[in-house]
Formats: sequence, C-alpha cells, structure tokens
Amino acid sequence: MPNPVERFGLVAEAAGARALRSLETLRRLGAFTLITLGVLVTRADRGRQLVRPLIRGQVVRAGVRLLPIVAFIGFALGLVIIGQTLRLLSQVGQTQLIGSLFVTVMFRELAPLTAALVVLARVGTPMVVELGTARALGEVEALEALGIDPIHYLVVPRVLGITVAVFALTVYLLLFALLSGWLFAVVSNLPVTGADYWGQVAAALRWEDFPLLALKTLAFGAVGALIACYQGLARPLRLEEVPDAATSTVAQSVVVFLVFDAAFLVVNLLLPA
Repeated sequence: MPNPVERFGLVAEAAGARALRSLETLRRLGAFTLITLGVLVTRADRGRQLVRPLIRGQVVRAGVRLLPIVAFIGFALGLVIIGQTLRLLSQVGQTQLIGSLFVTVMFRELAPLTAALVVLARVGTPMVVELGTARALGEVEALEALGIDPIHYLVVPRVLGITVAVFALTVYLLLFALLSGWLFAVVSNLPVTGADYWGQVAAALRWEDFPLLALKTLAFGAVGALIACYQGLARPLRLEEVPDAATSTVAQSVVVFLVFDAAFLVVNLLLPA
C-alpha cells in the first residue's frame, strides 16, 4: 500500500495529466473553430444553392421539430416557476416583483440554457454519431476526393442552422412561459390583472437584455454545434468510439455553457440597474 505522500503524488499526477488533456482538447477545439470561421468567410459566396438547403434542413431538424417539446417545457416552467411564485407573492402582497423575477430567472438565465440543452440532447448527440460514423466509414475522405470541402459541406450548415434554431426556440420558450404564468394567475383568481402582469414584465426589462439574450443564445448554439462537429470529424474514430465521443460532447458542451452563462451573469451585474 502506498503511503500518504505517495498517494498524494499519484493524485496530483492524475490531476495534472487530466488538466493537460483538457488544455489540449481546448486548443484543438479552438483550432477547429478558427478553421470553420475561415471557411465560412472565404467560401460564403460558393455553393449557395447546395449549402442553403442544408442550413434550412438543420433549422427544421433542430428548431421546427423540437418546437412541441420546447413549448411543453416552457409551459411547464411558467406554471412551476412563474405561477407558483406569483401565488406566494400574492400571499404577502408583493405581486409587483413578478416582473423582476421573470426577467432575472427566465429571460436571462433559464430559458437560453434550457433551449440549448434540449437541442444538444435531441440533435447534438445524434449529430456526433452521424458524423463519427461517416468519418469511420470513409465518407469524409470520399468528399475530399471529389473536391468538396467537408467543413463547408458538413460543419457550416450545422453550425448556422443550430445557432438559429437555439435562438428561435429560446424566444418561443419565453413566450410560452409568460403565457402559462398568466393563465395560472387567471385560473387561480390571483389579485393580478392582465395589464399589471404584462406591464410589470415589460417594466423589468432593460434594452440591454435583448442584445444580451441574442448573443447568449447564438453563442450557446454555435458552441454546442462546433463541439458536436469537432467530436465527430476532428479525428478518425472507430465505430466503437462513436458513443464515447457523443458522451464527451454533452460533458464539454455543458461545461462551456456554464462558463458562458457565468460570463454573461458578470456582464449583467456590471450593467446599471
């Protein structure tokens, strides 16, 4: 049995190796992101007739098809968070706080993160399996042999389509959450009129909230799609390694989402009230 000093050394060595692997993954992901941005800029005018239908297909896949799920989640969050909190606030005569609650909890934090996680779970993970399988079967090399840039054909449409989808789903989730909260107040006969409810929400919003929401959702969508494409395409995969790549996609995306969320939280705190 190793003594305490040796155990500490083994733990430190394992932690150091894991940190180095994380830094190497971050470096490769950054390089993959720069390559994708370079292709997006330099080939923006090429193959529009081919790429645009692919982008629309990704918007349908990640946005339109997930709208019922997001609507249900938004409706449920509105009932649980807004409705129940509104009922508690009415008991202490503080219903005027509902606008600040919605903006702080739903608009700035929960809605963008929820929409991004739904898209990641329903589209991002299958995308890794799809791209990883294509790479393992040699389909990517076949595209290169035909003179087709795999980044332009496989990555750019997915990144753009998923980014737009996450933004749109976030907006729909907020609308359904607002609507269900108001319906809860009406059904429960709470002392809050429709004018008060919607007016308090509008009064709590700042103009900075709208560009920050757009930037946050676009960042979540782009980062999630880039990580999924990186895990599927950036290195050769054997078929048995594809599920592990999908698991890594979820773990890495969640970590990056939380880091971005913390950064936007700091920005919100620094803005004047």
